[in-house]
Amino acid sequence: MASIFILLFAIEKNKSTAGLSMKTQLLYVLIYVTRYLNLFTKYYSLYNSLLKIFFIGSSIYTVYIMGTKYRKTIQEDIDTFPFKYLVLGSAISALVFCHKYTFREVMWSFSIWLEAVAILPQLYILQRTGEAENITTHYIFSLGIYRALYIPNWIYRYFVEGHFDYISVLAGIVQTIIYSDFFYIYYNKVMKGKKFELPV
Repeated sequence: MASIFILLFAIEKNKSTAGLSMKTQLLYVLIYVTRYLNLFTKYYSLYNSLLKIFFIGSSIYTVYIMGTKYRKTIQEDIDTFPFKYLVLGSAISALVFCHKYTFREVMWSFSIWLEAVAILPQLYILQRTGEAENITTHYIFSLGIYRALYIPNWIYRYFVEGHFDYISVLAGIVQTIIYSDFFYIYYNKVMKGKKFELPV
């Protein structure tokens, strides 16, 4: 939730989507829609339902304002990562690594794998431009740290509840590895009050 609020704040503060990847945002819409297919068919709690609605709604809203209100600021010449391969790879992974071969389970697995790689178009923009505003890097950092914090959660659940979800763990490890270089630069630059710049 923090990453979404940071992102929307950054867009409205700058009146621009410069430095942000529309492709990453489209992938997040796909992630939340496919993950929360059971929103209206299985009730867990009010908290659970409200969070599902928030994530689906906020991701669609982000794409909407990027594509309408700030359409002219989208950097289509830089946001060129071939994200269809991420979707295809996630679909194949969902078929290989799946708990049960039901539509809902395959879609859940697909969303987990896609989330692991959805940040790549955004990191690609960083790589091409070589720098970013600190608020944009705070957004990317909060997305990455959320997933990294799953690791102690998996350890806790394994030892306390005896629960181990190999799909979440594998995808989480992939995602943490993807973010690792960004985390290193973020710590050495942004956390020390400097502008985020990739080393030359």
